[in-house]
Amino acid sequence: MATPDFVLELRRHVGHSMLWLSGCTAVVLRGRDGAAINWRSPIDPSSVEVLVVQRADNHAWTPVTGIIDPGEEPAQAACREILEETACQARAMRLLSVEVVGPVTYENGDQTTYLDVAFACEWLSGDPFPADGENTQTMFVPGDQVPQMNDRFTRTIARAFSGEQAADFQR
Repeated sequence: MATPDFVLELRRHVGHSMLWLSGCTAVVLRGRDGAAINWRSPIDPSSVEVLVVQRADNHAWTPVTGIIDPGEEPAQAACREILEETACQARAMRLLSVEVVGPVTYENGDQTTYLDVAFACEWLSGDPFPADGENTQTMFVPGDQVPQMNDRFTRTIARAFSGEQAADFQR
């Protein structure tokens, strides 16, 4: 589902005006050849695969992202988004970062700024495919061969590999 119903309802009242929304980013990792991941140590990118999606709207490669529903726990939202977008089950293992993203102006004129909460997630099951139409491609790629992404996603994936236990935020 591209735009949650609660956002569509808000837009009926505020039009294209700026909305402050909560979002999540999920960096999903799985060990290559079934190897376990040690989440408390730096992760060698060549030892894991990263779940990536290619967005249908702008064709950019990204980790799984989405909007957090009202009252929804951010880690649960990340896992829900993974399932909805890729048909894979995953578990949030570590908070990576909290940051402001935007402002974003969409093609239709809608304006939004997001408070994004990013998680490192462990793949549990499922073969990825573009399950909900938001993406044209969904796949695991070797951690040392992640497609080119914007600075924020590149930083977030690097943070997942770092083994750093504390979340990153602007000081």
